Amino acid sequence: MATIITEECINCGVCEPECPNEAIDDGTKGGVDIYWIDADLCTECVGFHGEEACQEVCPVDCCIPDVDKKETEEELLEKAVKIHADQDFPALEELTNETSLFRNPERKNADL
Repeated sequence: MATIITEECINCGVCEPECPNEAIDDGTKGGVDIYWIDADLCTECVGFHGEEACQEVCPVDCCIPDVDKKETEEELLEKAVKIHADQDFPALEELTNETSLFRNPERKNADL
């Protein structure tokens, strides 16, 4: 599922540079007063990290899963491959707890 940024966002900006897909915007494109995440670019960091980078750095825990946009690990990896066509990614069966939150037993929001 894509990640969303809730109204609790304090506009600190620490999440934006952490996103490997440049999916986080400061509101200049979206016309909102808080940071937001483009669901078409969010891969929940699958292929890059074992946890979502934005969640890890957010000081107010406002980067949360969007339960209305659930995606499988396979779908998210496919999206990452399309976004970063110039990079190599491990095959789905080669993902680890360091490259996919789906395989990380310590991930936040594991019950979703």
